[in-house]
Amino acid sequence: MTKIIMRGCNGHMGRVIADIVAADKDAEIVAGIDLTGQSDRPFPVYESLAEVKEQADVVIDFTSPKLLTELLADAKAKNLPLVLCSTGYTAEQIEEINAASKDLAVFRSANMSLGINTLLKLVKAVTAVLAPEGFDIEIVERHHRLKLDAPSGTALAIADAIDEALPEPYERVFDRSARREQRPNKEIGISAVRGGTIVGEHEIIFAGTDEVIEIKHTAYSKAIFGKGAVAAAKFLAGKGPGLYNMQDAIDME
Repeated sequence: MTKIIMRGCNGHMGRVIADIVAADKDAEIVAGIDLTGQSDRPFPVYESLAEVKEQADVVIDFTSPKLLTELLADAKAKNLPLVLCSTGYTAEQIEEINAASKDLAVFRSANMSLGINTLLKLVKAVTAVLAPEGFDIEIVERHHRLKLDAPSGTALAIADAIDEALPEPYERVFDRSARREQRPNKEIGISAVRGGTIVGEHEIIFAGTDEVIEIKHTAYSKAIFGKGAVAAAKFLAGKGPGLYNMQDAIDME
């Protein structure tokens, strides 16, 4: 039984995760954290991790990057493995996370979906075969109109996976409107669409002479991120210090 502290328990994803765990015989939320210290959930809720009295195996955080420094300090003080589900960390905050992972088990992925992380493995394999044959590579991501960042962190993670399969990284192009020239060979075009209530779509296009291969992932609800977070918590429980990601968890399957 993996005992979980849910930081951000009153938020949308916190409630989704709580419902997922309630139906999971191998996991339990023993405490929640919310800035109000109040909740209608069937577990005690505190204003900070430092106040939590219950024994736990891992913390899932679905709050805000703004609260990272406090979270890392409290997790280290309690020696609690940490699953970071927020996105939008700055370069300085990523350095903080990397430093904390020397003393603490920290799990961070650009996308918590098991499907997306399986897609990353596929993209590497396809790139290794098709890029040397001159196939052009494009990434198109689509999200709801309220999403603040563009391109998505997942689109950038896909570009990173492509680069890992190449002898040297390709140039990333986010806007071609300022130039009038044919497409260079070694570039990755990354396009962002924002509209309506699209939960999330990521499409990778490998376009060659007379043939096109497309790999696509569509998220129909945010529950997939909650399922991934719970899977990550189970994987991380009992792990020693280090920086882990969903690829590590998938490789353990």
